[in-house]
Amino acid sequence: MEGNENLDSELFEHFQFKADKGQEPLRVDKYLMNRIENSSRNKIQIAAKNGSIFINEQIVKSNHKVKPGDLVKVMFTHPPYENLLVGEKMSLDIIHEDKNLLVVNKPAGLVVHPGHGNYNGTLLNGLIHHFDNLPQNKDGRPGLVHRIDKDTSGLLVVAKDEKSMTNLAKQFFLKTSKRKYYALVWGILADEKGTINKRLARDPKNRLIMSVPEDNESGKSAVTHYKVIERFNYVTLIECQLETGRTHQIRAHMKHIGHPIFNDSRYGGDKILKGTIFNKYKQFVLNSFKLIPRQALHAKSLGFIHPVSKKELNFECNLPDDFEQCLEKWRNYSSL
Repeated sequence: MEGNENLDSELFEHFQFKADKGQEPLRVDKYLMNRIENSSRNKIQIAAKNGSIFINEQIVKSNHKVKPGDLVKVMFTHPPYENLLVGEKMSLDIIHEDKNLLVVNKPAGLVVHPGHGNYNGTLLNGLIHHFDNLPQNKDGRPGLVHRIDKDTSGLLVVAKDEKSMTNLAKQFFLKTSKRKYYALVWGILADEKGTINKRLARDPKNRLIMSVPEDNESGKSAVTHYKVIERFNYVTLIECQLETGRTHQIRAHMKHIGHPIFNDSRYGGDKILKGTIFNKYKQFVLNSFKLIPRQALHAKSLGFIHPVSKKELNFECNLPDDFEQCLEKWRNYSSL
């Protein structure tokens, strides 16, 4: 037992999950696959073989069944890689910078901060190469006030000192910052504008996505305002204004009302959801998917009060080429 105690003191927790009350008995390797992004069953089974998977503080094999209330941990002998931040030379599209903050236009495909499966090559690696002594946020991520998904393009504000970090984080928390996104969604929205006020939580069947809980009481409050910008035959370009900034908020909300974001593979938008069954149309949509090989979502504008000067700042950036080309294709198609 002494040997085990020494081993435990050298282990670092990478993941921890508590099984829900309604959890059906499920192999721990399958359970973890649904919860850890960029994982594979093979990787998880190797971790189990190496004694890295614990249930209720006991090492278990990959076929061990997870039951309601179980505490599942993945422990390794090295700290989480995201804690080992290394600066990397990277070209950043900085659209504003002063001594307190900067605003970056993030391209699609760039992960904001390191995490499981993405330990380098992230925006944060680029930021800490460019800027010394960025302040830590509550998650230990230097400079980051908020984040956007890997395959979403657009604007992010980054704090350069502690005071600015605290002030900007408070603005986001109190919902006084202004964020507008452009999204191309499937279907024809009945109204020109609307509000989705539905709580969001991790989906019980797939922990990598968010969904509206059935009781509409669990989860966190989430409010998305939208308005139609341009209508095409089977898709619609909308502007979304966020009142809250939940994980995958626009993606989950739009799916909930039956209008998933175009080519959003995680939320079912990468299938032909509206339109005819003709081969010509099918080929047109597949070609459109190739033009924008990601969800058609762009953080277009960002507004907040400068933490030091107290002036209101508003920034806007154009749609990236892939998004613009996809829109042009739909424009031409719908005018035929």
